Amino acid sequence: MKKYLSVLYLFLLPLKGFSMHIAEGFLPKEWALLWVLVFVPFLIVGFRKLKKQLAETPKAKMLFAVVAAFVFVLSSFKIPSVAGSSSHLTGIALGAILFGASTMSVAGLIVLLFQALLLAHGGITTLGANAFSMTVVGAFSAVWVYKLASKLRLSQWLSVFLAAFVSDILIYIATSLQLALAFQSETNSLLENTTKFMSVFAITQVPLAIIEGVFTAFVFKLILNYSKTELGTINPSIL
Repeated sequence: MKKYLSVLYLFLLPLKGFSMHIAEGFLPKEWALLWVLVFVPFLIVGFRKLKKQLAETPKAKMLFAVVAAFVFVLSSFKIPSVAGSSSHLTGIALGAILFGASTMSVAGLIVLLFQALLLAHGGITTLGANAFSMTVVGAFSAVWVYKLASKLRLSQWLSVFLAAFVSDILIYIATSLQLALAFQSETNSLLENTTKFMSVFAITQVPLAIIEGVFTAFVFKLILNYSKTELGTINPSIL
């Protein structure tokens, strides 16, 4: 009964936790710690890869800063949902395609930390959960979709669009699953709980994912035109 009331409470006061960034103190301590432990290995691998990339191509530091700023700006603007929650773009696919999925764990963590401290968006205790959904699920899915689309000989513009679109949707599915796991109901299955959380986002998130796909493809094209030298060293396969 207590778990059921917890889920009901989320629906009655959705603004506290119903956005891609789970709010400070919203997750039970054990779940907050678990997501930190799950995220840390990806962060270590990402930091090592990024350090190597920037050592080999020092000029790419500015490009990485642009990618991080892109994530920060897009994910900072929350749009109210008709369901009473809030949704926003994520911006994670661009950097994942350019630098590789693992490196976005570094950029994403920096962004999430600044947002938690400066904008009260997300939280310190929920950094692990938010970072995992955004920089692991979002980044790796973006790269996988981009590579699959490229193998299918789709245009580069469409490949980037699909990568950003799918990445955005999967981030919200991952967040919904995280909330469903933390606030399981005795009467509903995990799938039913996850579906409930997903339904809060769905109305606004699908059109936002389309917008993010178009915008990411546009910015990707601009970067490709002006940073071919750096990209030729970091990720020559996209040229």
